[in-house]
Amino acid sequence: MAAAGVFTVGAGPAPGATAPTPLDRVVPAPASVTPAGSPFRITRATLVRVDGSAEVRRIGEYLAGILRPSTGYPLPVTEQGSGGIRLRLTSGPYGAEGYRLTSGPQGVLVTASEPAGLFHGVQTLRQLLPASVEKKTVQSGPWQIAGGTIEDHPRYGYRGAMLDVSRHFFTVAQVERYIDQLALYKINTLHLHLSDDQGWRIAVDSWPRLASYGGSTQVGGGTGGHYTKADYREIVRYAASRYLEVVPEIDMPGHTNAALASYAQLNCNDTAPPLYTGTDVGFSSLCVPKQVTYDFADDVIRELAALTPGRYLHIGGDEAHSTSHADYVTFMDRIQPIVAKYGKTVIGWHQLTGATPAAGALAQYWGLDSTSAAEKAQVAEAARHGTGLVLSPADRIYLDMKYTKDTRLGLDWAGLVEVRRSYDWNPDTYLPGAPASAVKGVEAPLWSETLTTSADLEYMAFPRLAGAAELGWSPAATHDWNRYKDRLAAQGPRWDALGITYYKSPQVPWPVG
Repeated sequence: MAAAGVFTVGAGPAPGATAPTPLDRVVPAPASVTPAGSPFRITRATLVRVDGSAEVRRIGEYLAGILRPSTGYPLPVTEQGSGGIRLRLTSGPYGAEGYRLTSGPQGVLVTASEPAGLFHGVQTLRQLLPASVEKKTVQSGPWQIAGGTIEDHPRYGYRGAMLDVSRHFFTVAQVERYIDQLALYKINTLHLHLSDDQGWRIAVDSWPRLASYGGSTQVGGGTGGHYTKADYREIVRYAASRYLEVVPEIDMPGHTNAALASYAQLNCNDTAPPLYTGTDVGFSSLCVPKQVTYDFADDVIRELAALTPGRYLHIGGDEAHSTSHADYVTFMDRIQPIVAKYGKTVIGWHQLTGATPAAGALAQYWGLDSTSAAEKAQVAEAARHGTGLVLSPADRIYLDMKYTKDTRLGLDWAGLVEVRRSYDWNPDTYLPGAPASAVKGVEAPLWSETLTTSADLEYMAFPRLAGAAELGWSPAATHDWNRYKDRLAAQGPRWDALGITYYKSPQVPWPVG
């Protein structure tokens, strides 16, 4: 058995043949890899075989939909026949998201206990095929999958990416494009930052001006936009089809200027401020003493929870510099039970630990290596008392941080974050005093103050997103920068084939040509 992420050497290909991708040249690194025997080759006669369940058939159709344009082969999805690519659900030691992939001359078998595991196995299968398989026109092949077995399962159950649609608005199609990119790396959570000072992005029937007025602009003064409830349901549906859970965020009590501008009664002085299109933070606050604040929050949370089948609702809580500490504690004490009332579990930025996190709540840590020991200790103390942690250290995996001083997009308030720095840390030991058992996972946020197009999002996300995904999925024992950078380099041609814009970091030995 080879340790995942370690390149294997087998009998070389026949003269003139193209060697299949080694089983361990996958991101995230699999838990274990055992190379063995000859490869399987997809041909015009290959079948995609599924069992009788509708969900497995849907995954089979998804796979065939990726393979057909580039191979030119029919690849029928069927419950009949033998050999080919088989997707099978069965009882076994795979967990909710794990899988086994076995390949040999007669076929490829992907086995899992749950559909999510099959889907993740399909992502691995994609990466074992040449990068040109991702293209939308017929390519030359050959389409080989190396022989052997991969046994794989995730390190953490929460593997997230956040997209800020408030600073700049992104359409449903743009969000779905990002979802597809996240799915390739086995990310299972999409956190949508739906409200901020610059824009409110989700329709709320009981407070209609939030979207129609509060969502009418964005950073720099552009048109803005918002999601109708049907739009949001479509994002949730599409994410679920890629086995991602959507976590909606309504940031409170700060970062609320769009709401305050929409409804004067939410302000302590009953005067609505103007809409805001700058990038300052910390200047807005809901009026904590007013009952209407909690009527507003109840309505928003009720309507958003009803649209969201996932477990979590994110209440923000960061940078509430215009809210006194006493008011902040009062506010969180009143807001968290509302989330529970509508059947959701609270997530908040780690400042929530300065109040009293609800039972079962998750705190999302976004501090820096240089964050004060006292602030880190506060978070660790909450973790020791049952608050779960999602780690998003800003000087590691905030994807909007510039790579270098010359990066044309992004910000640098948390420092410059090259690819190695983003990858080279251990979530289990990152926060002093926090038990490893409290770490539920990692999340890579992408804030959009400077980002306006899908190409902008991609350039800042890739290649760092792949490293965040590996931190969330792969066993700690596989973590090795020198091996990772080679596996990461092999992703470049795949991103080219998919039309993904990315930063060609000089730290990574990208293929020439």
